[in-house]
Amino acid sequence: MTLSVVIPVYNSQETLEPLLLKLQDCLRHVDFEVVLVNDGSRDRSEEVVYRLADRYANVQGLSLRRNFGEFNAVLCGLTHTSGEYVVIIDDDFQNPPEAILTLLETAQSGRFDVVYSRYAEKKHAWFRNAGSSLLNYLTTYLLDKPKSLYLSSFKLINRPVINEIVGYQGPFPYIDALIFRVTRSVTSVEVPHHPRQSGGSNYTVSKLVSLFLNVLFGYSTLPLRLFAGLGLGLFGGSVVLGLVLLAGSLLGWFSVAGWAIVVWVVLVLAGLQMLFLAVLSEYIGKMFLTQSGQKAYVLKQRDV
Repeated sequence: MTLSVVIPVYNSQETLEPLLLKLQDCLRHVDFEVVLVNDGSRDRSEEVVYRLADRYANVQGLSLRRNFGEFNAVLCGLTHTSGEYVVIIDDDFQNPPEAILTLLETAQSGRFDVVYSRYAEKKHAWFRNAGSSLLNYLTTYLLDKPKSLYLSSFKLINRPVINEIVGYQGPFPYIDALIFRVTRSVTSVEVPHHPRQSGGSNYTVSKLVSLFLNVLFGYSTLPLRLFAGLGLGLFGGSVVLGLVLLAGSLLGWFSVAGWAIVVWVVLVLAGLQMLFLAVLSEYIGKMFLTQSGQKAYVLKQRDV
C-alpha cells in the first residue's frame, strides 16, 4: 500500500464524514487506507468512527478508553498502519486533504524521510500561535532541528522512520522528537491552512504548557547541562572573589568585612552543591535516556 492516513479524533462528529468523503475523492488514484483513532471524545465521534469503518473497506476505526492526548492517539494510529508513507492530518478540515498529494510528491521526488507542511498564514487562535512559536524555538535547541523548519502536526513520514517511532514504549510520546532521534532527512512544503469548520480548538493554555514541559524535560538533558554550567560559573566566581578578598586583605588594599566573608562562604557552598547535583544529574539523565528507548544507532536501508 502506498499511503496511510492517520487522523486523531476528538469531539469531531460533524466533520469526520465530510472529511472521509473528501479523502476518498482526493486520493482516488492512490492505493491508501485511513486509520481513525477516537481519543476519548465526549460527543458521538466514536459512533461515527465505527460507522465509517463499516462503510469503507479502506478505513480502520479505533477508539481509546479515555482521552490520552493527541500524540498518544497518533502513536496508536501509526502502529496500525501499513502504507509505504504515512500522513498525519487533523480532523477539523484546517489541513486541506488535497494537500496530502503535495506532501507525497515532495517526499517521493526528493527522497525525503519526512515532509512537514508550512503555512503562509495560520488560522489558529493567537495564544496557540504564540505557544507554537515558543515551542518551535525550544525544539530548535533541544532536538537540533533546522531553525527554518516549522514543526506542524500535518506531516508525512516514510515507513522506515515509522517503524522506529512505533518502538517507543513511554507514556509521553512527542512525535517530532521521535522523528529527529531517527533522521535529519526532513523538508517542508507550503500548503493552505483553513479556519475550523466546526467547534472550537481543543488546544488550551494548560495543554500547551503541558506539551512545553514534556518537550523540555522529556526529550533532552539540556536543562541539566544549563544548571551544570550555572553551578560551575557560580563556583568559579566564588573562587575569584575569594582570591580578590585574600589579596586585598594581605596587601592592605581594603579591609575585609565580616559580611563579605559570609557572602563568599555562601557562594562557595552553593557552587559546590550545584556542581555535585550536576554530576548526579548527568548520571540520572543518562539513565533517563536509556530507559526512554532511544537507540544507540538506526541503520538506513540501502536503496536498490
